[in-house]
Amino acid sequence: MDKSEILRVENLKKVFRSGSSDLVLFDNLFFRVQTGEMLAIVGQSGAGKSTLLHILGTLDSASGGDVYCAHVKLQSLTDEAAAEFRNREVGFVWQFHYLLPEFSAVDNVAMPLMVRGVRRSEAEKEAAAWLREVGLEDRAHHRSGELSGGEQQRVALARALVTRPKLLLADEPTGDLDNRTAEAVFHLIARLHRDYGLTSLIATHNLAFARRCSRVLRLEAGRLEEVLPQSLPVA
Repeated sequence: MDKSEILRVENLKKVFRSGSSDLVLFDNLFFRVQTGEMLAIVGQSGAGKSTLLHILGTLDSASGGDVYCAHVKLQSLTDEAAAEFRNREVGFVWQFHYLLPEFSAVDNVAMPLMVRGVRRSEAEKEAAAWLREVGLEDRAHHRSGELSGGEQQRVALARALVTRPKLLLADEPTGDLDNRTAEAVFHLIARLHRDYGLTSLIATHNLAFARRCSRVLRLEAGRLEEVLPQSLPVA
């Protein structure tokens, strides 16, 4: 694996059993991601974008092929090793924030560090720093239900990055937001990507956002093709 690569996908296949037949979601996917790239994955609903991200983040297993991430062959990991890999190497942001409603924003952000075994006081200090980074220092002790949709997603982003991962996987991170809030969240993701030297893969329907990424992959009819960002429609 090239030292400049953080991710290599070879001959990836995902098949679902549907009754008495097999449904091939995608097959023969090959691509590489260089460290520091911001890559958009576009395609119609049901094309397999979310499933692909789940496989790259070890939340799902492929039916065939190999994925190498941070020089680790993901298919070789035990369940325990995969969980540790996710906690240390990957940050996830989903369309829905999945914040724990009974906990405050700072508690939610601190949770991945506490799972790692970091002392509560240290975890909360780091969580507070990340809430400040996403502009929510003054909302640290509010529960998720007391936050707006954009604020909830910013808390989710802070939670994803509190462990200082190498790889950020974002699945429609602005899909539930109005246009103005979505723009603010995307701008924040782009700034944090740049400031912290992240490698980011963003599955999105928002082609305007995809155009602003360094690379674009289109997943369609089970195949993946690279397209020029500037070739995507403006609207």
